[in-house]
Amino acid sequence: MREVLATAMLEALGVTTSKTFSLIETGEDLVRGDEPSPTRSAVLVRLSHTHIRIGSFQRLAYLQDVPNLTRLLDHSIAVAMPHAWRDDPAERACAFLHQVCLNVARMGAQWMAAGFVHGVLNTDNINITGESFDYGPWRFLPTFNPDFTAAYFDHSGLYAYGRQPDTLLWNLVRLAECLLPLASKEHLENTLAVFVPAFRADLAASAIRRLGLQSRGEEEDAALSQSLWAALQASQTPFEHCFFDWFGGAASTARAERSPAAPAYASDAFAPFRARLTAYAPDPAARLDHPYFAGLTPCTMLIDEVEQIWAPIAAADDWSALTEKRAQIATMADAYGTKPA
Repeated sequence: MREVLATAMLEALGVTTSKTFSLIETGEDLVRGDEPSPTRSAVLVRLSHTHIRIGSFQRLAYLQDVPNLTRLLDHSIAVAMPHAWRDDPAERACAFLHQVCLNVARMGAQWMAAGFVHGVLNTDNINITGESFDYGPWRFLPTFNPDFTAAYFDHSGLYAYGRQPDTLLWNLVRLAECLLPLASKEHLENTLAVFVPAFRADLAASAIRRLGLQSRGEEEDAALSQSLWAALQASQTPFEHCFFDWFGGAASTARAERSPAAPAYASDAFAPFRARLTAYAPDPAARLDHPYFAGLTPCTMLIDEVEQIWAPIAAADDWSALTEKRAQIATMADAYGTKPA
């Protein structure tokens, strides 16, 4: 149930993600002594472009099975990124790593702009296409906090919101290590260097998209997004509320001024953001007149809401709250133009 909600919310927020095809309850009791999970057993069927993970490469690298490692590389390119094919094996490995870096950078930037915190960012939970899946005990940010963690066991903040970009890069380094039998260390390291600039560009682009604005170029977009992160951190304005209130930019000033967060927007913390925002026009596709924006509050998916949805399911097999929340998410997706065709 949790992953169904996470997938729906991420897709509505414009994040590249796997999709839920079906959730089939088995009727069996699930015994898990290692974590506080619900004990009702079910099978979740996902849809994604591939289920090949970084861990898939690690297994073969650990076994020193270079022939099958090469086969996996060639298969991955054929099914997920045929444009990365190179006749030379070393060039092929680097082209593959380059594309995976771009895919993962895009996904990570979208997470950050959505305020999403993945629960367990190990190599088995990162796939080569950069589609979110296997979230573990995920969370969405209540307010901007780089130290916010999702997993109850993450006492050191290893997978904290603000550490996600570095952790994703760590995963990519592990993938590069797997490819050492196929390409030189120097070439693989040079390829990894694409991740940081790609992530920065994608983060600015993701913020601009979430705000429903026309881009003014990477430099200006980055400056606007940085001023937004600073304002959110200083003011502790509810994260999702800010994107809801300012969707469309200065054209939505009236909506922002009637928001419960209006006092924060009038503070010094938001002054740099609002000053930069005046130069931006709404994206032509932004549906500012959508009924969703007539309300005072956005659709959110905070942990308290998840628990409230689960409680009647666990107690009385009542799925009405889940159905209602999915309808709310669908309305939000329609407003943001992220609803799948």
